[in-house]
Amino acid sequence: MPKQIRTKTKYAGVFYVEGTSAQGKPEKVYYIRYRKSGKMVEEKAGRQYQDDMTPARASGIRAQKIDGEKETNQEKRDAELAKKAAEAGRYTINRLWKEYSLQKKKNLNYTKDNNRYEQHIKKKFGDKEPDEIIALDVERHKRELLKKYSPQTVKHVLALLKRIANYGFELGLSKNLQFKVKMPKVDNIKDDSLSPEELARLYDAIQQDSHPLAGNIMLMALYTGMRRGELFKLKWSDIDFEKGFISILEPKGGKDQIIPLNDMARSVLEKVVRTDSDYVFPGRNGGQLSSISGPVNKIKAAANLPKETRPIHSLRHTFATMAVNSDKIDLYILQKLTTHKTPQLLQRYAHLNDTVLKKGSEDAGNAVAEHLQKQDDARIVNLHVDK
Repeated sequence: MPKQIRTKTKYAGVFYVEGTSAQGKPEKVYYIRYRKSGKMVEEKAGRQYQDDMTPARASGIRAQKIDGEKETNQEKRDAELAKKAAEAGRYTINRLWKEYSLQKKKNLNYTKDNNRYEQHIKKKFGDKEPDEIIALDVERHKRELLKKYSPQTVKHVLALLKRIANYGFELGLSKNLQFKVKMPKVDNIKDDSLSPEELARLYDAIQQDSHPLAGNIMLMALYTGMRRGELFKLKWSDIDFEKGFISILEPKGGKDQIIPLNDMARSVLEKVVRTDSDYVFPGRNGGQLSSISGPVNKIKAAANLPKETRPIHSLRHTFATMAVNSDKIDLYILQKLTTHKTPQLLQRYAHLNDTVLKKGSEDAGNAVAEHLQKQDDARIVNLHVDK
């Protein structure tokens, strides 16, 4: 390549060389020369057409750089490299989420968390490190979310943000949040179990429905108290018909569980038409089912159930509530049957009916009376002894 000819301008330290524009026509490319920190600096100022550069503008840029008002091109490059190096060492919420995701099993719970992250965390906090997030921003975000979503949904979002920050802190990748996240109050005692009349209508609607999966899934939730995700993951190999048990793998509580296969659940499973799939209730192409909201909502509508009824989850609640109301199953046994981690979580199911309450009151009263009677008997015996 031939050496380019430098042509001086009337401005000190400004020259140009002849070049070619993107359109193929001749174009001047302006350069500036100046001394900075004892070193001679020579750098490009801009192109005549592409950058609308003139000798006067180039001279102005030169003056600003000499006075330190503008960085030299090398200083800009150095700053950009330093910024990239700093970014590489920063574990932002985005970066922590990517690391956190790698060690999570890609199941239904992960899908829910991923949706929460993409929709409610990424845009707001993704570019910040945990210790750069301030309490006011989280509180404002919480208030905004509560305008559109339930307290339980917002609680899940904030809990995920905390888990991501804790993950980074525990691995020494970043500092933790510098404040305590205040969770919205959630009413876990809400009773969305079905009344006997609603349950009867639902059962009739299931019997009349022709969908091959929806009704059976709903009946299994009612007869076993299994969660929606547990029913979707249920495989034939998880069912021991001979010994009468169902293995629940990776339940919400964490550890694998085994629950009894009662007669009502057995009768449902025996009527399920088996396919080549390993799953009891297979999805598309025999894989794991991911959603069945359409068919179950159709049954819900046919049964004329309340709008707030969650077709499968409400049946799990119904199973637990009816078990408590039967006065034959204590909360410890129910905890095992519904695979809850702690008995405290079962308080939402303990909506005792009037009959059970009355019996409980009678039992308590009788216990007090029996105790008092024993005291009276003891006093009578003592009086006779004294005489």
